Amino acid sequence: MGTRNSRISGFYQLSPNERLEVVRSFDGLNDEDLRQLHGGNGALTVERADKMIENVIGTFNLPLGIATNFLINGRDVLIPMVVEEPSIVAGASYAAKLVRDGGGFQASSTPPLMIGQVQLVHVADPHRARHDILAQREAILALANRQSSSLVALGGGARDVEVRFFETSPMGPMLVVHLIIDCRDAMGANAINTMAEAVAPLLEEISGGKAYLRILSNLSDRRLARARAIVPAKSLARDGLSGEEVVEGILWAYAFAAVDPYRATTHNKGVLNGIDPVLIATGNDWRAVEAGAHAYAARNGQYTSLTHWERDAQGNLVGTLEMPLAVGVVGGATKVHPAAQAALKLLGVTHAHELAEICVCAGLASNLAAMRALATEGIQRGHMSLHARQIAMAAGAQGAEVDTIAARMVQERRIKLAHAEALLAELRAQNAGTAAAHALATTM
Repeated sequence: MGTRNSRISGFYQLSPNERLEVVRSFDGLNDEDLRQLHGGNGALTVERADKMIENVIGTFNLPLGIATNFLINGRDVLIPMVVEEPSIVAGASYAAKLVRDGGGFQASSTPPLMIGQVQLVHVADPHRARHDILAQREAILALANRQSSSLVALGGGARDVEVRFFETSPMGPMLVVHLIIDCRDAMGANAINTMAEAVAPLLEEISGGKAYLRILSNLSDRRLARARAIVPAKSLARDGLSGEEVVEGILWAYAFAAVDPYRATTHNKGVLNGIDPVLIATGNDWRAVEAGAHAYAARNGQYTSLTHWERDAQGNLVGTLEMPLAVGVVGGATKVHPAAQAALKLLGVTHAHELAEICVCAGLASNLAAMRALATEGIQRGHMSLHARQIAMAAGAQGAEVDTIAARMVQERRIKLAHAEALLAELRAQNAGTAAAHALATTM
């Protein structure tokens, strides 16, 4: 085994094949893993896709990048990220480098407890029903656990029963029973839903009511992941701004998100910019995590920032992020998609909580990158060059033309499709003239 080091200088300057060779040196991957990450011959075949969802006609590719520089709980990690938006991978990598100056990320997580809900209506005596349901807690748990002997054998399964009473709703009063389920290394949706459906008839019998919804909750607030990062102020100095000035700007950016839901929504989108690409790369349900994250951000009655930033006594910038993160490393697309399996292998994770901790660090890094940009040159400067390349390609530029057209648009601060088309026509006319002159010179 070699030495794993995610601090890779000049990684962005390499070609895709050269980057793949660097990733190869990050222990644990074989040629087949690399082929799946590279997407050669289609990492996901149409035949396999046809077994994953309905009405399949093909597959759809997104860019897979590698975020570098991450040091998490003392371990170097290269993070695969599947995303279409420019600057996310570069921003997370840059932020991870800053955090590395302060010792890297510290991450932790709670046990993988999820909630299954059973809705009971037309309950004649809700308070008596609540008492009776809790009195039969052991029978309810035993019935739930008979639905997933494999989960129980792994140390998981239904752990507890809770009952909530809603006196009013648009349809009238209802009881809601929660099954608290330890999902171990699975995200757990299928097991939770199966258990909720299995216990519903027993709950009807106990309560005298009728069960309607029997389904998991994506507000997985018992299954949290946490990350903490310290950035020395001197590491943030940039473009004539002292580190202390940048810290001040970042703290004002955080304060804005802390009090204003309009800003907090975009602020938290920046957090999820780092998390969603890791979830997609590893075959996890990013919609579920997003839903839980936004609900958690509003848990105290007002939507606010998921992250918290402050300055410590030494003047360092200190950031923390705590949020629900229900992910799995077994079952679902994670087990079916070959590239997802290779991504997990690259991450070096074998348990769901390890993946959740990496995700929350990527989220905190992405948030830091966005706020640092906003507090200094503004978000567009970092986006401009990559966005310009996309516009150049949309205009029809190919090969070296892409970088030439993009550089002109950035220099002229006119990143528009029409301008890219005009520049491309001008460049090709110049090249054609040069080629003609060269041909004439060689025949004289």
